[in-house]
Amino acid sequence: NTMKKNQEFDETEGPRRRGGPHRRGLGGPGGPRGGRGFGRRGGWQQADLPDASDAAAWLTGRLPSEWFTGTPTVSIDREEIIVSAELPAVDATSGSDSSASVTAAAEGRISRFREETRAERMAIANEAEHRYGRKLAWGVSLGEHEQLFTHLSIPVMTRLRQPERQVLDTLVDAGVARSRSDAVAWAIKMVAEHSEEWLSQLRTAMSDVEKLRSEGPQL
Repeated sequence: NTMKKNQEFDETEGPRRRGGPHRRGLGGPGGPRGGRGFGRRGGWQQADLPDASDAAAWLTGRLPSEWFTGTPTVSIDREEIIVSAELPAVDATSGSDSSASVTAAAEGRISRFREETRAERMAIANEAEHRYGRKLAWGVSLGEHEQLFTHLSIPVMTRLRQPERQVLDTLVDAGVARSRSDAVAWAIKMVAEHSEEWLSQLRTAMSDVEKLRSEGPQL
């Protein structure tokens, strides 16, 4: 009973130990201050984690070929890897092509996939975490219907002055967001949508810098 109280269980991750890989070097609970990445200009560095540049290729080879149609999309950040893919189409057996029937069939197919593949997805997630030091989450789509299974929600601490807080409060008061946290997420989404090309170039440049750093002489 004591052991169970000290563990969090997730369908794709198995037991999550406190202070696990996704919390190393963050300076918060589970990651001591002064850990790797602190004390450098720029703070935390991507190089502190295992290289995940081959994660998409590894997952493509590791995933059962009958699960999805096409090649899965793999997105990666410092804490998490998300695998998104299209499920095989549902056979039309009801004779109805109404919107409600199509939606129900898609929801049922996604639910079936989630239950039938749970154990194997957990095993793959554990392998990926051991290999890349990140949690693995799953997203599936069927036609216009998409669902993201259990995934991480990471708190980000920041300090805002009054003009910045007023922007968030305006979004909350206008009903665009339910809280300041939602308003921050909304603002980040808007920046990503309207600056995708610039962000992509920035990520590429950062990746080149990290590659050059890793190839340089080691102290």
